[in-house]
Amino acid sequence: MAISVDTVYQRVLALTNKEQRGYITPQEFNLFANHAQEEIFEQYFYDLNQAARVPGNDYVVADVDDMIEEKMQIFENQDTGGVVAGYAPAPFGAGTKFLPAYIYRVQRVVYNNKTCEILRTKDFDDVRFGGPLTAPDKERPIANIRNNVLRVVNDKDPLTGFKLPTEVHYYRKPNNIVWGYIVLNKKALYDPGNSIHFELHQSEESELVYKILKFAGVSMKREDVAGAAQSAEMLQIQQEKK
Repeated sequence: MAISVDTVYQRVLALTNKEQRGYITPQEFNLFANHAQEEIFEQYFYDLNQAARVPGNDYVVADVDDMIEEKMQIFENQDTGGVVAGYAPAPFGAGTKFLPAYIYRVQRVVYNNKTCEILRTKDFDDVRFGGPLTAPDKERPIANIRNNVLRVVNDKDPLTGFKLPTEVHYYRKPNNIVWGYIVLNKKALYDPGNSIHFELHQSEESELVYKILKFAGVSMKREDVAGAAQSAEMLQIQQEKK
């Protein structure tokens, strides 16, 4: 379930008003909100990497991984066949492709139903032109991504060129959010038809508000932001009961 862009904006406006910090325009909000969403999204990958480095209790690490991966599920995607073929060609030989701008990080590359081993550039070249024991073959293709260019080979013969992947599995970037509006009597009124909601997990709502306030120059503690949300929810429940 998406996080409502209007809910977040109204919370931000309420807290800036409470702190007497003036008005955040829709344009400012959209800018700060996209920065906030991007920061939280990128933090997922950092947290996964850090969790993998922590020695000790595998169950704790597994729980952290599961929690983060649940939040990242919406961004998992894959391109196959004609979509991959439609990637912009790179000037490094037939079969090399630029990754599209919507791809944030590649998870897996497949060629002819075989998962490629993704190698760093030096290792890719060493393996590609190495001896018969390390050279790639039809059962063990290898891939490399450098400067956003994807290369795949399944043999050591430079004359055969690079191969076009049949599948690319990846995490896509979040869509840019938009608090759409119309102007009526010199006031910006929310326009849901021209708005784009946050794609982050529902649990990130207060963190989004906190980060947007920080970008706007409003200093508040995370617990105060979360507490304000809980107070607002309780007030709403009480009003509904009446």
